[in-house]
Amino acid sequence: MDGVKKHFFSDMGIMLGRSMRHISRSMDTIITVTITPIALMLLFVYVFGGAIQAGTDNYVNYLLPGILLIAIASGISYTAFRLFNDVQKGIFERFQTMPISRSAFLWGHVLTSLVSNAISLIIIILIALIMGFHSSAGILSWLAVVGILALFTLALTWLAAIAGLSAKTVDGASAFSYPLIFLPFISSAFVPTESMPSVVRVFAENQPVTSIVEAIRALLSDQPVGNDIWVALAWCVGILIVAYFFAMRVYKKRV
Repeated sequence: MDGVKKHFFSDMGIMLGRSMRHISRSMDTIITVTITPIALMLLFVYVFGGAIQAGTDNYVNYLLPGILLIAIASGISYTAFRLFNDVQKGIFERFQTMPISRSAFLWGHVLTSLVSNAISLIIIILIALIMGFHSSAGILSWLAVVGILALFTLALTWLAAIAGLSAKTVDGASAFSYPLIFLPFISSAFVPTESMPSVVRVFAENQPVTSIVEAIRALLSDQPVGNDIWVALAWCVGILIVAYFFAMRVYKKRV
């Protein structure tokens, strides 16, 4: 049993290294994923910030959690794109004929998504610090934020795996991420939900992004989190379990 586990982890490490080398040779992937959220942050802080009543003097602090989620939603589209390319070019089938763990190929793409998205988020946070972001959170609160962001990334990555393995065209592989990128705009990420029309407000307050944003915002400002963190974790874990189940079904059909 230990030999099987060791074989799986070593194979997964090889697959992770392969995908990371592809990213390092094409840095425009991380740059593209990072630039759009940074541009949105600059636009909302320096152009729209004065007109938005968010109930805070530091709009960067209010805005940052939503920007981080947009960056993750943008980043996972490349996971679907990379998986689709491997399937279409026959690389997927070639790996299946080799003496490697069958699930290591898929997990290599999943871990690559976690690593590449983490790099993008670090860059965005550094830019936010230059723009005036500051946090009074302690180490435990920061670890909780990292955990929520990692869970959110993992959940969306398994959704990307479904698209990457089942799409018929390259546009179809990445198009699924567009609604996910748009979702933070109909949440409390940019403005309080109290300012929204009643129908929009109901949707905004009961979709996953709002609870995740509110939990991260409270943690970064060292404020009581309340039930938001449990709702956020429930959404992330629920999406993760469902997406993983269907992704593995599609994957096993391919195998």
